[in-house]
Amino acid sequence: MSRILIVTGGSRGIGAATARLAAKEGYTVCLTYLRSREAADAVVRDIAEAGGRAMSIAADVSREADVVRLFEHVDSDLGPVSALVNNAGILEQQMRVEEMDAERLGRVFSTNIIGSFLCAREAVRRMSTRRGGNGGVIVNLSSMAARLGSPNEYVDYAASKGAIDTFTVGLAKEVAAEGIRVNAVRPGLIYSDIHAAGGMPDRVDRLKHTVPMQRGGYPEEVARAILWLLSDDASYSTGTFVDVAGGR
Repeated sequence: MSRILIVTGGSRGIGAATARLAAKEGYTVCLTYLRSREAADAVVRDIAEAGGRAMSIAADVSREADVVRLFEHVDSDLGPVSALVNNAGILEQQMRVEEMDAERLGRVFSTNIIGSFLCAREAVRRMSTRRGGNGGVIVNLSSMAARLGSPNEYVDYAASKGAIDTFTVGLAKEVAAEGIRVNAVRPGLIYSDIHAAGGMPDRVDRLKHTVPMQRGGYPEEVARAILWLLSDDASYSTGTFVDVAGGR
């Protein structure tokens, strides 16, 4: 049976690395993007040139209609989804909580929390053995920020990832008897262009001295942890967190 994987936010960074590695492992991959169609097409092209199968779909995961359309598109073009990586996420300009407004909070929470809920909902509806599915795996992207809080930088982002931690535990218990495993990865300081959105593209190099291993991590290192959680090697792991953070 073909293994169908959806990777949200798969046009760059950890999402792109996960899509490429998953294709090498034999998954048929659908990756989503918000604006970077060229970047998404480049990932799909890389996968095809390596002998894999992939497609990309534009979707704003904070919009329910987009999420429903995404899964329906995968149903018709690829088949029933068997794995989901909830990777799409945003952060905004660094600032203290006292400077944040409701619009900013709404954007961050809608993408990082609601988007993950909506995608997981659609996946469960298709995977659950209670609903006639064949089971499946969901991996959520949390962050070490959920544990560290990101003071003076992104407390809103950290709070959204704290919600993902709780969501992972709750959903894992909810669907464990229905053939679905739900786990999460908590990346630390990873070389990714998401830091530029916060106004500090050199953030990893600026803070790597705070990491016990004295270096930043790379998207491929996070992707390997994600692929392990997706694999049968993690068949007895659910509600589990893997920190990929250099000991931070």
